[in-house]
Amino acid sequence: MSTAVRRKRNSPNNPVKKEKEDSILSKKKNDVKEPLVSWRKLLGRFLFTVLILGVIFFSTMHKSVNEIIFASQRETIDRRSHRVNCSPDYDKEKHLASCLPKICGRVVTDTLITPEEAQQLLKLAKKGFSYGESDGGASILDLYSGALSMGRKFVNIYKNPEYANMFTEDDFKVYRNVKTKIQSTISMEFGAMPNDLYPTQPTFFSRITSKAAKTIHDEYWHPHVDKETYESFHYTSLLYLSNYGVTFSGGQFVFIDKNINATIEPKLGRLSMFTSGSENLHYVEKVVSGERFALTISFTCDKKFAIKQIGPK
Repeated sequence: MSTAVRRKRNSPNNPVKKEKEDSILSKKKNDVKEPLVSWRKLLGRFLFTVLILGVIFFSTMHKSVNEIIFASQRETIDRRSHRVNCSPDYDKEKHLASCLPKICGRVVTDTLITPEEAQQLLKLAKKGFSYGESDGGASILDLYSGALSMGRKFVNIYKNPEYANMFTEDDFKVYRNVKTKIQSTISMEFGAMPNDLYPTQPTFFSRITSKAAKTIHDEYWHPHVDKETYESFHYTSLLYLSNYGVTFSGGQFVFIDKNINATIEPKLGRLSMFTSGSENLHYVEKVVSGERFALTISFTCDKKFAIKQIGPK
């Protein structure tokens, strides 16, 4: 009897023993701690990090591929050009065909204007802006109309006795010599008949600083097309009178093309010439520090927009 009882207690089917074993097994399972971060979470975090870095990498690659320095301040360029397709802007002006661009694009040269001419024009510009400047960051001095930025308005230097002796005949002579050289070069570069190409207004010095804009005239950084801004324009030239990265920072000139932006870094004596239609959409980066000086001289094919005398009328 006692043997039978003992066997029954040791039987694997004994519910008391099974319950006890289950309890011990459960306790052991509960004593096993889960890792703080599972391998699945680690893998997920790793893949997420790779994705973010990939986005940053390819975004950076895309940006660098789509921006080029067309003319660096550190180099000296004899002549560099880039052709673009002419826009339909000129189609309604067939009567001006002899002067309209046969080739559209932009040309940069550092050798057409001499260092002496560039320095003389910079001196002229600084002399003019010593009499007045804009409250905002962009000041202009228009040599044809006589308009000079003064606070939030303009004054006419040719009609105010206070400014009567601002410029000398020598100042106007160097301007005329430079204008003639540019006019001849534009005619050659873009296929315009020289006798049908005329200087037009506005033709002006600009001085840009980092001061905040006060009026719409100070907001020079918006993308624009010269021919849409000024009906008379067919060709634009910009003569830079200060050095990017030396006397100012920011202020690069940027052409906006379909697949790539082309940047010109200003340099004392550097000349940029381009057709004024929508094939040459562009803007100027905001000046961050210093003073950026330049001279804009524009040309037209329409004689009714031609200007003759630069100086007091």
